[in-house]
Amino acid sequence: MRLPLLILHILGGTIGLLSGTFAIAVRKGGPLHRASGNIFTVAMLTLASSGFCLAILKSQRGNIIGSILTFYMITTAWLAGRRRGIGRLDLAALFVAIGGAAALIALGVHTVYHPDRNAPAAMCFFMAVVLMLAAGGDIRMLVRGGISGRQRITRHLWRMCFGLFIATGSFFLGQQQVFPVFLRGSMFLTVLAVLPFPVMIYWLFRVRFSKAYKMQPRVDPTPVSP
Repeated sequence: MRLPLLILHILGGTIGLLSGTFAIAVRKGGPLHRASGNIFTVAMLTLASSGFCLAILKSQRGNIIGSILTFYMITTAWLAGRRRGIGRLDLAALFVAIGGAAALIALGVHTVYHPDRNAPAAMCFFMAVVLMLAAGGDIRMLVRGGISGRQRITRHLWRMCFGLFIATGSFFLGQQQVFPVFLRGSMFLTVLAVLPFPVMIYWLFRVRFSKAYKMQPRVDPTPVSP
């Protein structure tokens, strides 16, 4: 079972990296952005699903939680880009975020006393903080009955970029054996791994201060089914 899952995992990651980079580069909201974004979503969900199965087969607790985190981030980002109302999936996503954060904190505490190179304690706590912030955003959205304008775009943007960071970090830092020896451990690969963060910050500032993303009329708070 491992070989087909590994091939699927590699294909999902490769297509995710290419389509995610293309989606960032083209005009936002245009046909190319939407098409590449949909491809990126499918690829990343494939990456997360196959990674989840591989992690179970290899008994890698950190990768199991990481796969769930990736699935959560990409799914909620895609939903934010598709609609403004809320549905049952949004409520389920909140519980996934809370449960994932709790699991990461527990894994981080365990790793402090039992070091595991596949799940460093610092990374576990970092991911837990990210999930708690995401859960806070889920709660605000559910209380308001939906989001629109800059808030909706921001939700879509930062979650997609964080999903891309998971892909770049896993590839450029976690798979350095596929690169030439002189590149392994280099700053070049580190820069490529964290590149989604400055790109995300750039677009967050642009969305925040550009008139093109001004607030739209408030939506009907009545929940809509997914």
